[in-house]
Amino acid sequence: MSYKIGLDGGGTKTELILVDAAGAVVARHAAPGCNPSHLGPDKAALVVTTALADLLAKAALNPREAKITATHLYTAGSPIFWKGFAATLHDCGTVVTGPDSLPVLELATGGAPGLVLHAGTGSFVAARAPDGAIHYAGGLGWRFGDPASGADLGRRAISHALLELQGWTQPTALGPALQAHTGLTDVMANTRFFYTAEDANARIAAFAPRVLELAVAGCAPARAAVACAVTDLVENARLVTTRLFGRTVVPCGVCGAILNSPPAILALKTLAETHAWPVEYHFISEQPIEGVRRLLLRP
Repeated sequence: MSYKIGLDGGGTKTELILVDAAGAVVARHAAPGCNPSHLGPDKAALVVTTALADLLAKAALNPREAKITATHLYTAGSPIFWKGFAATLHDCGTVVTGPDSLPVLELATGGAPGLVLHAGTGSFVAARAPDGAIHYAGGLGWRFGDPASGADLGRRAISHALLELQGWTQPTALGPALQAHTGLTDVMANTRFFYTAEDANARIAAFAPRVLELAVAGCAPARAAVACAVTDLVENARLVTTRLFGRTVVPCGVCGAILNSPPAILALKTLAETHAWPVEYHFISEQPIEGVRRLLLRP
């Protein structure tokens, strides 16, 4: 019996599967995020090596005796780091590395030309051109925007909430939501919190789910934050589609908790209509690890 291992690793979680020669899942395992940009290279490597061992343990397989023919690592963070890490693995067959955008692109287009928009902890646009080449836009991390990511949406909403707490805009549910998020009532205390907390970026991103809830409930500034964030991501995507596909209608996968929320879906559909953007949306419900499984089945 031969097996293959697939891994999808991001900033929040790392998922692994072990499949047999027919592609049936033999074992699954979940671990913490493994992005070296967040953890540092040593901790990222430890997360993945431990997770690989745990996956095989769940399947009751000895790595030196099991016939692992291939291991695919689709991960966030430095491609150079992951290529170097792959070279250190033993008893894993042929090790393939790639960005974490490839599995969701596979779910979106099934190997055909098209693109995918993803927004969760981070965000990116990935596209497969008619010649099969893979292209990326965005995905540069929170320091450079990552439009519609958790950090971006949280930042936009917190900025407006702070203006509310200063008394410059009409009070909405956003201001109290921020106070509940930080446990602080004073506007200056809230401001200092995000400038001094060691995990400030994570705290900002963690506010995004609450922003989505408020947007669904009808909070105007929360809805505006979602719409603006999605608009910036779509602008990146339109640059890609114009250059690669012209006016040809192509499939556009949509994945991630943020983009699959009702206010983001409304914004996406409105943008496609008002900008005459030639895409057919495909809202992806499968998890990225399913895209990994399909990539493992490719010759």
